[in-house]
Parts: sequence; structure tokens; C-alpha cells
Amino acid sequence: MKHRIVIKIGSNALTRPDGRLDVTRMSALVDQIAWLRQHDCEVILVSSGAVACGRRELDTVEHELDSVEQRQLFSALGQAKLIGLYYDLFREYHIHVGQVLTMKENFEPGEQYRNQRACMTVMLENDVLPIVNENDTVSVTELMFTDNDELSGLIAQMMQADTLVLLSNIDGIYTGNPADPQSRLIKEVAPGTDLTAYIQTEKSSAGRGGMQSKYATATKIQQAGIRVIIANGKRENVLVDLIEHPETTPHTVFRCS
Repeated sequence: MKHRIVIKIGSNALTRPDGRLDVTRMSALVDQIAWLRQHDCEVILVSSGAVACGRRELDTVEHELDSVEQRQLFSALGQAKLIGLYYDLFREYHIHVGQVLTMKENFEPGEQYRNQRACMTVMLENDVLPIVNENDTVSVTELMFTDNDELSGLIAQMMQADTLVLLSNIDGIYTGNPADPQSRLIKEVAPGTDLTAYIQTEKSSAGRGGMQSKYATATKIQQAGIRVIIANGKRENVLVDLIEHPETTPHTVFRCS
């Protein structure tokens, strides 16, 4: 039976320092996902980056936009570009991809929840890779996910994944500021362990989340019986190394048993 993995790629793992999409990094991650699929892993991809993509498409706008209007405009432009890039990159491996845009209300018990789960199930049964993101063009503040960490956790639970991998631009949870040489990477977190004292509250530079969000998602999903890994998406070959060389690959794992 295939090992089902939900992989969330954050905006900080997909963008360069200037805020533009890092297509080279995106291509490297696609290469690794293709490798996982070739090694009995069933992958669902939750990808950020649409707003960052769209923001770079327009040099000027006709009038000053508020934050909701900006998110709607840039995500509408960027989502088309992002899914197009994924389509081209995965096509090199003859992998079919399908786009799933969702909203928080779709995870309430009922028909929408069942329809979304059925859609993704039939995609996986037909060897189609689901690429999931929030439908920012119609979501407004009170209906939005906290970030894609929360979304990926809900997807992992909905689809009964074995593992959730949260990729950002940091190796995992540290005992202090990751830039401090005295800080130590926490490699393993047992169920019920409280790491609140170690969690940095700063938000990420490119996305809405941060380590606080990843920790909240990881503890919740761990309690649901799903293993969670926090790792650095900018580290070369990180997804493959997490499978082949977990002992020497920096990451934080939340074990479910």
C-alpha cells in the first residue's frame, strides 16, 4: 500500500530574496516529488506562491488597493501562472496535475466536505497529483485559513494521510533564534510535549504564517495520529533525503506514537 504524503510548500521556500518566484527551486522540488511518486508515495501538494507570483506581474495598478483587493487581484493573476509552471514541470515526468482551490467553509461537515474529499480521492485513484491552494480570489478575511499550514493540516486529516511535510526556509524548531549559534534544532517531538517556550512569534516575510502556525498545525495533526515533519524546502534534495537519510537530514518530526 502506498504511503500517502501531504507536502506543503510555503511562500518562503518558493521565493527569492527579491520576492520573485524561484523557478529553479520550484523545479528542484518537482524533481523530488516525482522521485517520491516513483518510490511508492502518493503525494498531495499544497502550494503557496500565487500572491507572490501575481504581485510581480503588474508594475502598476489603476488605483490604490486595500489589502483584500490586492490579495484578490494578485492571487487571480498568480494562480494561473503558478499552476501553469507546475503543469509544465510535472509534464516532464508524464505526471498529470489537477488544481483544487478551496475555502475554509468546505471543511465543515456536510456536502461540500464530502464533494471535495471525493474529488481528491478520484484524482489519486487515477494517478493525478492534486495541487491545492486557498481560493484567495473569493475568500475574505473572516473566512480565510490562518495560512496554508492550517490548510495542509485539514487536507491531511480529510485524506487520511500518513505524513504531513511542512516546507519553509528553516530546518525546523529551534530552542532559540535559529540565527543564534547557541540554538539547538529539536529533532523529535513526542506526543504531549509542550514547545511553546521555544516558538518564535514572528510571521514569515513572504507568507502569512510562521513557526507559531507550523507548531499549532503540527501538534493538532500529531494528535490526529498523523506524523508531521517541518523541514527546509531550500535545502538541496530535502524530500528525498528525509526518506533515504533521515538521521542526517536536519528536520523536526512530530511522532504520533
